Amino acid sequence: MVSGKRPLPGVRLDHPQQLVPGCEWHISPLGRSYFVNHNTRTTSWKKPTPERPPGSLTPERVIEGHSEVIWSLACLGTSCNILSASKDGSIRQWKRDGVSVGRPWTSDREEVASIAISPDESMVASGSGDGRLRLWNIKKGSVIGDPWEGHGGPVRCIDWTPNAQEIASGSYDGTIRRWNPTTGRQIAPPIEAGHGKVYALRYSPQGDRFASGGEDMVICVWSKDGELLKEIKGHERNVTSLCWSKDGAHVFSGSNDDTIRKWGSIDGEELVVFQGHTNLVYSLCLSPDENHLVSASCDYTVRIWDLKMNQPVGDPLLHDDEVLAVTISPDGKYIVSGGLDTKIYVWSLEAALKHTDHDHSADESNAKPDVKLKFDLEMLSCTLVRSPSSSPSRRNLAKTSGILIPTARLISQLLQAHHLPFVGTIFSTRYVSALDLQMRHNQYRSNPDVGISTYFQEEALYPLLK
Repeated sequence: MVSGKRPLPGVRLDHPQQLVPGCEWHISPLGRSYFVNHNTRTTSWKKPTPERPPGSLTPERVIEGHSEVIWSLACLGTSCNILSASKDGSIRQWKRDGVSVGRPWTSDREEVASIAISPDESMVASGSGDGRLRLWNIKKGSVIGDPWEGHGGPVRCIDWTPNAQEIASGSYDGTIRRWNPTTGRQIAPPIEAGHGKVYALRYSPQGDRFASGGEDMVICVWSKDGELLKEIKGHERNVTSLCWSKDGAHVFSGSNDDTIRKWGSIDGEELVVFQGHTNLVYSLCLSPDENHLVSASCDYTVRIWDLKMNQPVGDPLLHDDEVLAVTISPDGKYIVSGGLDTKIYVWSLEAALKHTDHDHSADESNAKPDVKLKFDLEMLSCTLVRSPSSSPSRRNLAKTSGILIPTARLISQLLQAHHLPFVGTIFSTRYVSALDLQMRHNQYRSNPDVGISTYFQEEALYPLLK
């Protein structure tokens, strides 16, 4: 008898978004996964990792110790130590140089899905796969009291109020619950958020509101007493991550629709759509000076966004697998990220901001043409800032948004540099990755009868390749 959850041997598993482009995932007749890489014309038992462009920035440190996926990360302000939570059932503390601080914190070996540090940095609250919350003493590395029970599903998100008087948690059971950290008891009836699974929850820096998001693609803004103040709609898939600006005026959200969006927290107005990731955005954080937003994605990258220009800055920071957690050290000097490959990556923010593909032109001169083209096309990834006009001209959109829009001449020069013919452009109010352009145009070339609008509807300025 074959389990309904187990694929039949010999079949191809259609999850291309979870693999490097050009790769396929299969099940062998013996039931073991194997991978076909059409880029290298090879097969392997191991999941393929992305090709690292020559001169790619390397992390300052790679920390190993967890045996399963890393779900959540946090940094202590006083010491800049790193806390990591994993599916392996442990929370671990590390110095930035990778040295482990004390023993792993474990309780029942249950998967730890989320962690949040108390404002005074004396405690950590954690949410587990069994639906229970735990409170930990950071100095001792031990659990305080008994687990808190109430949720009927994994606790995916957790946060403290700025005054440390309450903890809020969101769960796959569809509820948001608020707890007294001193007693471990709920302070009010659970909130039926309406999200389905609750994936994201964050208090405003002022503590007067909190925001939540989940399966229903809606961001809800609540009063501190649990009254729904605003529903914010715009994402096309699950809302997976949230963070607030320091003044509480704006909310940033990441989603399974591969975008990051900036909203007015009072009126719910969509202000910016950041595009460039090619897979779901799983985690977000703001730099302490609020000049940059950092995002982690299942496209194997961490990206940095300039919030003055509303554009990506620096090269993507590359992992060997999906990135599920990211945070910035309180001093603003380091980015810490982790995910499916069980490793913690520590990056210098300063080095990342300075490192673009212009910094390694010497290495690129010897790179394969298709690899170098990928570098340059990635530079055309851009963001959308909504214009008051429904059909703005390129000049008006640039003037309204302050963003740089690549011109047809710029794209023509780029393609000519790679000895590729330039045909024309398509322009509208939405901008997506130029790498996505390549995929869409290849699809159009292979099946032109369906019409070009099928592949380029509501998209932006695109070079068209013969």
